[in-house]
Amino acid sequence: MSQQAGARFDRLVSIMHTLRGPDGCPWDREQTLASLRPFVLEETCELLDALDEGDMEALEEELGDFLFEAVFLAELCAEAGHFTIADAIQAVTDKLIRRHPHVFTPEGDPLPKNTTITSSGVKAQWDDIKAVERTEAGRPDRATLSGIPRALPALQRADLLGTKAAAVGFDWVRPSDVLDKIDEETRELRQAVEQGGLTSAEAEEELGDLFFAIANLARKIGIHSETALRKANDKFQDRFETMERAITAEGRAIGDLSFEDLDARWSAAKETTKARRDTKDGTKAS
Repeated sequence: MSQQAGARFDRLVSIMHTLRGPDGCPWDREQTLASLRPFVLEETCELLDALDEGDMEALEEELGDFLFEAVFLAELCAEAGHFTIADAIQAVTDKLIRRHPHVFTPEGDPLPKNTTITSSGVKAQWDDIKAVERTEAGRPDRATLSGIPRALPALQRADLLGTKAAAVGFDWVRPSDVLDKIDEETRELRQAVEQGGLTSAEAEEELGDLFFAIANLARKIGIHSETALRKANDKFQDRFETMERAITAEGRAIGDLSFEDLDARWSAAKETTKARRDTKDGTKAS
């Protein structure tokens, strides 16, 4: 299998090189590291969609697209004389061997199964090895919250910021403490809106504080906030589209209905989608 994967990967790299060559594709030849950024983000999101939906056929395709973006970026870096895709592969291979001393020898040979180290122990070991690597590379010690990409979705970045701060003892003791903080931020947001208006800088700041507190509550109770919000978005879209289809089937436009009528239709759509979801999950609707 590894030989087959290697041959196909080489073929992909060759195709990418041809696309960027003198007789290649004009669009591909125009791309830069900056211009590829939105495509990397788009392919990442499409891959996440396939993961969320559990669609293996879509996952296969999206993984291929995701891999292609990596090869594309590496090709541009190779042309500029920075590094090749082979260098990137070697770097991650060396890193995996180096940071899994409970699995591999320094030469990369598998060790006998280690039954003493736990998952949390592996994580701690990984962080310790990273710290040693930074020291050996002559890099100064990084601050506690460094290394978290600013380009991450805001909720995910909030989760990582809270996690790193908690690792050094800066955290709420109980989830109920975070709930109290959410109540406090809600009151401050209400006050900011009443005093400065809906679009004031103070309202924006307090709304951000509220989001951050909610993200930390999710972290505290073991729920991934970004995943939870994606599911809530999907649920809202499903209910809204169910409501809209029912209205359209009556020959009416959704914008022509009063709020009271829409609210009643929303409640009906809520029951419909819940029953559909329960049926799909193999449970009885209640």
